[in-house]
Amino acid sequence: MQHIIEGFLSFQKEIFPQRKELFRSLASSQNPKALFISCSDSRLVPELVTQQEPGQLFVIRNAGNIVPPFGPEPGGVSATIEYAVVALGVTDIVICGHSNCGAMKAIADNANLEPMPAVSHWLRYSDAAKAVVEKKTWDKPIDKVNAMVQENVFAQLSNIKTHPSVAVGLRNNSIRLHGWVYDIESGKILALDKETKTFVSLV
Repeated sequence: MQHIIEGFLSFQKEIFPQRKELFRSLASSQNPKALFISCSDSRLVPELVTQQEPGQLFVIRNAGNIVPPFGPEPGGVSATIEYAVVALGVTDIVICGHSNCGAMKAIADNANLEPMPAVSHWLRYSDAAKAVVEKKTWDKPIDKVNAMVQENVFAQLSNIKTHPSVAVGLRNNSIRLHGWVYDIESGKILALDKETKTFVSLV
């Protein structure tokens, strides 16, 4: 914990004074243009990967970058999506998976999640991706995990379309959806090509 406190002290003494005007402008309002939904994995930092300043990204992070379908009892993810779209007026929504995702690996390996019942329940929102991946035979376990990561992005993009605020935005062409997969080792991003329904290099 000490290194975290020391990091804050460094920020307060060295970084904050240099960016005082930025933080002053953000003190009373924010105007992010994008909602970024990613995994909680410590190796993926949305603001670092996209080089965005404070105030530019509205971020949701959870195990497996999962978006539950809209339901009668909306949870935190649903409420945050609605706030981002309706209150903040974001115009782009990115769902970003990543290589070697522990959540997707657990699904691909059919891991015993009995000691983590909440995790087991949460990962059911990736069942559509699992169903696609399980139809194929995989020679290498890592290939199956990579496929799960990509199919999960597909699945969550489908789920987010069930949210009323997003559905209205898509119908009005005021929202764009993006599916990404970040590779930790190379630092590269694969983006979903909507026409071919395959992942290709972002740049």
